[in-house]
Amino acid sequence: MNKTFKAKNISCGGCASLIINSLKDDFGIIDVNLDTEPKEVSLEIIHDKQEVNFKAAMLDLGFEVIND
Repeated sequence: MNKTFKAKNISCGGCASLIINSLKDDFGIIDVNLDTEPKEVSLEIIHDKQEVNFKAAMLDLGFEVIND
């Protein structure tokens, strides 16, 4: 299921590129919407464990997911 998460600290295209390039091998196609506030990150989530792993990976990069 495609899921969208709001995240803190995403401010520019460089942040979006960091997220996409760092996480694409583990999570596939990732879209970062820089036109919203807070910024949104969308990807395909297959199971709950993958969602937990995604949120942890985002936090490791310095971007806190602020919604479920």
